[in-house]
Amino acid sequence: MSKKQDIMAATLDLIHEEGLQSVTFSKIFKKANVGSGTIYNYFSNKEEIVNAVYKEARMHMGEHLLQGYDPFASLYERFKCLQLNRLTFGILYPKEFLFIDNFSFSPYISPELRNMDDLHNSREVILSLIVEGQKQGIIKEMDSHLCHQLIHGIISSILKGYYVEKYPLNETQIQQILEASWKSILV
Repeated sequence: MSKKQDIMAATLDLIHEEGLQSVTFSKIFKKANVGSGTIYNYFSNKEEIVNAVYKEARMHMGEHLLQGYDPFASLYERFKCLQLNRLTFGILYPKEFLFIDNFSFSPYISPELRNMDDLHNSREVILSLIVEGQKQGIIKEMDSHLCHQLIHGIISSILKGYYVEKYPLNETQIQQILEASWKSILV
C-alpha cells in the first residue's frame, strides 16, 4: 500500500473508531505510521482527506453493486442482485458502508462528490431500473431518487442492527430482506 493509501486507511479507521470530529492530523499520521510532513505531500487539510476517503469508498461500493449484474435479467432479478450486492458490501466492508451512509449528506463532503457517480454508473443503473419499473406500472410512482433512498435505507437499517449483533443474517433472513425491500416499492 502507498503512503497515500495508508493515510486514507488510517483516516477511515479513525473516523470509524472515534468519529469525524475527533480525527486530527496528529492522530492520522500516528495511525498511518508516516511522518507528520508526509500527509501534506498528499492533502492540504482534513477536509481533503475525508473527501478522498469518501470518493474511494463510493467507487468501491459502486463497483461492488454491479458485480454479477445482468442487464437482460427480469426487473425483479436485477433489483435483487443490486440489493444483495448492497447488503453484501455492507457486510464485507462495514467501515466504508457506514462512512458513506453517515457522511453522504455531511457538509464535509463536497457537493460534486456527493452527486458524483462511480466509474461503473451504479447510481444511474439503479435509477434507470426504478424508472423502468415505474413505466411498467410495477414500481410506485415517486421521485426515483427518493425511491433509491428508500431501498438504500432498508439495507442500511438492517446492517446497523447486524453490526451491533442484534441478529445474525442467515440465508433465509437475507432472502426475506430482499423480498421485503422489493415489496416496499411495488405498486
